[in-house]
Amino acid sequence: MDIGSKIRAIRNRKKVTIAQMCEGTGLSKGFISNVENNNTSPSINTLQTIATYLDVPLPYLLLEKKQHMQVVRKDERTYSTLNNLKIEHITSKGGLRLTSVKFPPGASIGDAHAHEGEECHLVLEGKVLAEQGEDSFILEQGDSFSWNACVPHTVTNIGNEKAVVLVAVHSDKELNDLL
Repeated sequence: MDIGSKIRAIRNRKKVTIAQMCEGTGLSKGFISNVENNNTSPSINTLQTIATYLDVPLPYLLLEKKQHMQVVRKDERTYSTLNNLKIEHITSKGGLRLTSVKFPPGASIGDAHAHEGEECHLVLEGKVLAEQGEDSFILEQGDSFSWNACVPHTVTNIGNEKAVVLVAVHSDKELNDLL
């Protein structure tokens, strides 16, 4: 773990000198220097003192680089198609994935299907018919719905204009085979 570099970067971003940090934490200059150069491993209590002084949550100092916030710029997003639908892959993290699905009039995700996980949907544009089991609802812009995805389900654009649905899917399983 590269905790020291992270502490140094936060300290520098906040324009805090080592002397100020020593005064604020009660730690020596040599110790802080050794921590920032990853020459010593501070205790959790010491890390908490540093985190408190720098006004960052302790867990943030313990995150590995790959666990930090991920950014996907809008021009870097990937797209795919399914049954005449345009699927914009907005972002994902672990078992959570966020997509935007554009349905031309009359288009559907296809026959009712089921998979691991849970889904939440927000209708951004248009009018859709969401069906799961015996439930069937017509939803319009601003409406949302969610379901356990292990029950067969489908969504169809029943309007005369395109429909756009924001879809968040969470599963403990790999999500590569979904929209």
